[in-house]
Amino acid sequence: MANINLQFKTNYAVSSKIEPFYKGGKVQVSKDEKYIFCTCGSRINVLEISTGKIVHCVEHDDQEDITSFALSSDDELLVTASRALLLKQWDWKQATCTRTWRAIHTVPVASMAFDSTSTLLATGGCDGTIKVWDVVKQYCTHNLKGSSGVVHLVQFHPDINRLQLFSSSLDCGIRMWDLQSSKCACVLHSHYSAVTALSFSHDGDTMISSGRDRICTVWDLKSQEATRTVPVFETVEGVVVLPVNKDLSQIGVKSKSLHFITAGTKGVLRVWEASTARCVYTQTLPTTLSSDAAKEEENQDDDNPRSLTYVFHLPVSSRLATVTAEHNILLYQLPALCTQQQFVGYSDEVLDVKFLGKGDSHIIVATNSCQLKVFELLTNNCQILYGHTDTVLTLDVFKKGSLFASCAKDRSVRVWQMDSDSGRVRCVAQGCSHTNAVGSISCSRMKATFVVTGSQDCTVKVWDLPAEFSTEEEEIHHLSARTTEKAHDKDVNSVAVSPNDKLLASGSQDRTAKLWSLTADGNVGLLGVFRGHRRGVWTVCFSPMDQVLATSSADGTAKLWSLQDFSCLKTFEGHDASVLKVIFVSRGTQLLTSGSDGLVKLWTIKTNECVKTLDAHQDKVWGLHVTRKDDRMVTGSADSNITVWEDVTEVELAEEQAKQEDQILKQQELSNLLHEKKYLKALGLAISLDQPHTVLTVIKAIRQGENTQELLQKTLLKLRVDQKEALLRYCVMWNTNARNCQDAQAVLQVLLTHLPPEELLQYQGARTHLEGLIPYTERHMQRIGNLLQASMFLNYMWQKMRVTGDPSSMDRDEEMDTTPLGKPFFVIDTEKGKGGDDERQDDGDDNDSGQDEDPDCPAEVDEEEADEVSATKKVRGNGKSPKTNGNHRSESEESSEEEDVEVIEKDETPVKGKMCPPVSSASPSLTLPS
Repeated sequence: MANINLQFKTNYAVSSKIEPFYKGGKVQVSKDEKYIFCTCGSRINVLEISTGKIVHCVEHDDQEDITSFALSSDDELLVTASRALLLKQWDWKQATCTRTWRAIHTVPVASMAFDSTSTLLATGGCDGTIKVWDVVKQYCTHNLKGSSGVVHLVQFHPDINRLQLFSSSLDCGIRMWDLQSSKCACVLHSHYSAVTALSFSHDGDTMISSGRDRICTVWDLKSQEATRTVPVFETVEGVVVLPVNKDLSQIGVKSKSLHFITAGTKGVLRVWEASTARCVYTQTLPTTLSSDAAKEEENQDDDNPRSLTYVFHLPVSSRLATVTAEHNILLYQLPALCTQQQFVGYSDEVLDVKFLGKGDSHIIVATNSCQLKVFELLTNNCQILYGHTDTVLTLDVFKKGSLFASCAKDRSVRVWQMDSDSGRVRCVAQGCSHTNAVGSISCSRMKATFVVTGSQDCTVKVWDLPAEFSTEEEEIHHLSARTTEKAHDKDVNSVAVSPNDKLLASGSQDRTAKLWSLTADGNVGLLGVFRGHRRGVWTVCFSPMDQVLATSSADGTAKLWSLQDFSCLKTFEGHDASVLKVIFVSRGTQLLTSGSDGLVKLWTIKTNECVKTLDAHQDKVWGLHVTRKDDRMVTGSADSNITVWEDVTEVELAEEQAKQEDQILKQQELSNLLHEKKYLKALGLAISLDQPHTVLTVIKAIRQGENTQELLQKTLLKLRVDQKEALLRYCVMWNTNARNCQDAQAVLQVLLTHLPPEELLQYQGARTHLEGLIPYTERHMQRIGNLLQASMFLNYMWQKMRVTGDPSSMDRDEEMDTTPLGKPFFVIDTEKGKGGDDERQDDGDDNDSGQDEDPDCPAEVDEEEADEVSATKKVRGNGKSPKTNGNHRSESEESSEEEDVEVIEKDETPVKGKMCPPVSSASPSLTLPS
């Protein structure tokens, strides 16, 4: 090891994150065109267009998925609907809920829209009804019935003086509602499939509708008739009427007649002339596919990655916004329809990530997709690179950082180049001669002269690159492999080229790593084999300074090997699962490893010590890379998150450690206070930490002892006003969960009983908190009522039981006697054909029969076989079904194994006011009277 006098790295801190912000559902652009609102599970994320950052986030406390939302026309109000059948009104800039009310719909809300005055809100439900709400005066103004099935589209006419609302449901008709009379004025029939969008002309007299039946219809709203049907020949998801006062001649608008633009499954925008039903312009997208593949992609409707789901017109900036089926948001500038910005809402699993560009200003990401994504770290603007036809598995970057290579399951390797001025990336070379998926790639280190690939076909190939690449946009150089070597007996998971371009290392699923010579004439010669790992080798990496090689394996270890005698120098153990990546930092004196446990570990080689563990992700960390100065690190995980880390100084590390130590001390103090039953101090400390779960723990501890309600009352009333205010806020959160509702209700009983209304109303957001408590409290009461009703029915069934063969219980229909039984009455069904008192006296000695073998003991699993997963199968959806324990029994099987009941009371037992004789085991079953 070289003796280099430098300062070791001690910690990395998160610098920025690229997280999923849109996972499907509605998208809306604000009126001022500064923000994009996107649904993401139980959240609404607000994306700032200029920076690409999530600046606001609105999330439901009950964690219920948001089914729809609407932003008012003045950008002030945001209303969300969730599966809990609640509507919430938000001050989205402060991320605070200002009002909560019941949606009245019996099933979730599917669509929502505001009118142009931001006064009326329409909600379309899955129950086929439409409600119109006055959000200012806070009441329901209309209840419109007549739609068939789910109302998936509601939209007000832009001219508020007309007071018209349009809707569409499963019957494919467009209903026009007159809000003055609260009646359906007419039903417009033209489509034979779901209507996806409506767009109105400037004067409001003409409407364009699009549908999944591959047509658009032009409607005259005065005569309420269709004037033109436009066959679009693709499933249309969005339609926008183009402005008439703009020069749009570049996209085929030559006259002042009505034109509209469509977006659908072919992934291109097309301009249509309404009067002639003629397509006057079709958008051309850059492609690196062959002509046959491009035509195949254009003709496919179901799985086209470019398929569009929404289109919006942004009149202020004269742009169009589109949303793709893969959750990407693209902005085009009119009139040329050139791409201006692209945002990736959801990346699925991140399989590899590398720094790219001058000053490492970009990152290139391979996800569980056939597209590559290039992010600009400053703005999160993204370029989506099309070329591969199957999942891209891994990447590598050349020394200068503007050229990189990728390989995929489509058995091909591609070389891409970034323009240093514009930052635009294009494919410049392609090669394809492997017979199976290509799971590893490595670039030459000195100059951009060759790339090496390893494949699932167990071979390693060396590809020569041309001295210069063509500057022509469409011209792609075809690579040919100068040498092919049968390298391993199983999949090649990793290849690496040495810093001097003279050596090659490979790691395989056969548990070995190998060292090869790379000669100038292109031949590859085996130099030695590294043996010692107990599972497949995931990564191989050369040291930048010393003659050593690092490997990581599925056996949970990383190893350091000598290149001279192929012996193992050091073994690094610390990950709980497979070590997926290993790289050198600090000029070869330290290692970074990432594992399938979601952790990133920093190791010092000399001391063989892990100096820092970063809890980076919630799932496998496939991507791990550092900048050329190794002052920054980027990680990508199967949890869809990309994290950029910075090397922090000792001062920053000390501050972070001080905060962590302070938190630990407070938690310990809280534990001591609970142990000493000093509940008032414990509750105050928990509230100061602003951790609702910790506060709930203290409340539960108070309610576990004797005189719980009196103790709780005494403790809560001694709190300060700000602490009571925080407690009321926490109660709203606890009350959304049935497990914690009793604790929440106990606290509320004390607060609402002993505090005057004047004090409660002075609390910040008290009105909103109380409104949020009402619907969930009603649900809890309804659940308890149903439970009580079920228990009464059980009591009724108990009282109505009769014993088979009892003559005194025949031919009677007496009223229910609610008096409790004098003694318990149990009946058992013993073995048929056996009877007598001797068997009844045996109190279950046979219960242990047949229990020599544990039926719940799981079958043994070959751990070694379970860990053997190659690099080309690291994404989900590889055709393998998850393992299940075959010994788990179904509910019906368990019920069939229940022991039968035996009469254990021989004395006469009163039933329904009568005395019943002892029951013989020969007739044990119970029946209900007819």
